[in-house]
Amino acid sequence: MADEFATSVDMGLQLTKRIYYGKNPPKPLVMEKKSSALSEINNLPTAPMVYAVVRDPSMVDNPDIPSYQPYVYGRCDPPALIPLDMQGIAMEVDCYMDTAFVTVNGTWRMHCIASSRYCDCRIAVPMGEQGSVLGVEIETPSRSYSTLLIESNDTKDAGLVATAKDGFLLNRRIYTLKVPQVAGGSILSVKVSWSQKILYQDGQFSLNIPFSFPLYVNPIAKLLCKKERIRLNVNSGMGKEILCGSCSHPLKETRRLVGSLGFLYESEVRAWSMDDFSFSYKVHSSEILGSVLLNRVSMLDVDQREMLCFNLYPPTVNAMKVFRKEVVYVVDISASMQGRPLENVKSALLAALSKLNPADTFNVIAFNGKSLLFSSSMEPSGKESIGKATQWIDQNFVAEGSTDISLPMNQAIEMLSKNGDSIPLVFLITDGSVGDEREICEALRGRLMKRGLNAPRISTFGIGLYCNHYFLQMLAQIGRGYYDAAYDLDSISSRLERLLNGTSLVILADQKIEALESLDSFELYPCYLPDLLSSRPLIVSGRFIGTCPGSVKVSGTLADLSSFVVDVKVQKAKDFPLERVFARRQIETITANAWFSGSKQLEEMVAKLSLQTGVPSEYTNLILVENLKEKQTSKLETVDEKASDQLNVKKIIYLRALGVGFGNLKATADNLPVEAAEPKLHETSDMVFAAASNLCGKLCDFCCCMCFIQFCSRVNDRCAVTLAQLCTALACFECISFCCEVCGDCG
Repeated sequence: MADEFATSVDMGLQLTKRIYYGKNPPKPLVMEKKSSALSEINNLPTAPMVYAVVRDPSMVDNPDIPSYQPYVYGRCDPPALIPLDMQGIAMEVDCYMDTAFVTVNGTWRMHCIASSRYCDCRIAVPMGEQGSVLGVEIETPSRSYSTLLIESNDTKDAGLVATAKDGFLLNRRIYTLKVPQVAGGSILSVKVSWSQKILYQDGQFSLNIPFSFPLYVNPIAKLLCKKERIRLNVNSGMGKEILCGSCSHPLKETRRLVGSLGFLYESEVRAWSMDDFSFSYKVHSSEILGSVLLNRVSMLDVDQREMLCFNLYPPTVNAMKVFRKEVVYVVDISASMQGRPLENVKSALLAALSKLNPADTFNVIAFNGKSLLFSSSMEPSGKESIGKATQWIDQNFVAEGSTDISLPMNQAIEMLSKNGDSIPLVFLITDGSVGDEREICEALRGRLMKRGLNAPRISTFGIGLYCNHYFLQMLAQIGRGYYDAAYDLDSISSRLERLLNGTSLVILADQKIEALESLDSFELYPCYLPDLLSSRPLIVSGRFIGTCPGSVKVSGTLADLSSFVVDVKVQKAKDFPLERVFARRQIETITANAWFSGSKQLEEMVAKLSLQTGVPSEYTNLILVENLKEKQTSKLETVDEKASDQLNVKKIIYLRALGVGFGNLKATADNLPVEAAEPKLHETSDMVFAAASNLCGKLCDFCCCMCFIQFCSRVNDRCAVTLAQLCTALACFECISFCCEVCGDCG
């Protein structure tokens, strides 16, 4: 998919050479130099972008100065993507703890399509760490569009949702959707919102937002004022002073309060930003720092229990001693892992082994339909053992066979000691799903509960879309561990290495929040508290009924096995939207529990929470709603969908589901590679129009013209008359059967 996108953009850039800018055209800002060694992946968007989708190259022209170039025969297959000129950009970012909400407003001009022609436009929005799209609004001269979340079960024809082809995530980080038929020379205004995680690195929060625009989106115009604007708000939720770190853009401080900061950057620029927006900050502390925030819910909340947020931060100075650890790495080597997936896993695993402390012990289990053990017992992490493990990995990490997770997980649990002087850790890495996942969770939950506080911590890592990520999340919840995933091959090594190294640095284990037990009832997400790491804060949310005291006692065990107790102040959340901040993690946690328990009630709760917060889920779908500006109509139509009368709009377009699903047993059994799960960029209903146009090209000029009008225009009464006339003409050429077939596809 990424290669397909990059190839289409490269083709589009070649087509821009047809654009005529007059006898004395303005010179571009800088001549772009493109090394032959650069990968096609460089044409992927690194900031919000809009592209013209071009199938017919003859439509490429300057809408202001027609060039009257010779007619171009043939079509672009796949369609070319021409990046549109950007005429304005503004971004607002609100940061709360480890979550950022981003809203980008931009305007683009269809500078590359003749004024008398129309084509689709594709919007592509790269998001940062664990990005989740919240909404898109689009304005064109004649129409407006906006996304809307609906409950999947409310859709009259669920098959239409299942067969939707547009509105999807490229590499699970670039959201893209298509705007139908925009006139050449038009201005498009786009507003897109998403949430993303703020990484915690080296004792500080580090925010990174894709905001690097290629030079070719700068308009070639002599007198065009280009303005960039970025507004940033930071609320740590800790009530402590925030210390700023590095920043990519020259921000001006506009507000400073305890625990809260505001910044603004606004400037006229010669060229649009060529750097991602980055900002880092920290809350200074020489010891473990905690807080509890409370928030009274609104009357419209689907869950009327009060909300709470509990967080513990590791010290930013005076690094604390970490626990000695026993680590078992359980790695999938089934046939689907062949090539880059397994090579990237090996790279991350060897890097993790090299960072083990001398007092640590380890083992490696490789599995497919059977399991292979590096050693029958735990091995010390000396140079000799790690050297032998490296050789064993090189010899035995051969991708072949099927997938069986139960046996190696049981072996890993049995292998770890039951004493309390070290932290036992299990890392499960897989790209597939199996039929006994619920049984695995149930069995491990029973075994871990019997082991009590000395039970192994289980962290999981999913690769691609064929594994059941909710099984992996549930396993991590039960095992008081952490979960992460990589959906594209390029991110496997870095993300896995971050999980393996970061979650091994335990500084406080077996935490308890004593005061919560006196409440009438409470529920935490996740339900079992993971250990506090030196590499990241512990942040959990929850719901409760009862009266929360003014402070709570948090206890745990330090690495020297001494007890730790701290009084944490309880505060009411002020200007801190707990519901929005924790919506995604609550949705994912409850979805995992709904999958595990098979509870329809939990599924309904997820759907209602999704609709309330605007965060997509497995049980909700986005639709694109179109409104005509000239006039409003109460008739509801859909593109390739049946008529409906629920909304006072002209058209709706069903978009793809944005959830990761619950695994694919057949794909796992067939050992399909990770990249096979990627959606096709041009697998849309437009393919019908392209096929129809190719066939009509064999007819007379009149029929070709009428076919073009039929397939490119919006259906109304006048077009219905035209269609009837066209069908009569085509009947003379014995093409009536084709016309009926296409008309049936177009609804």
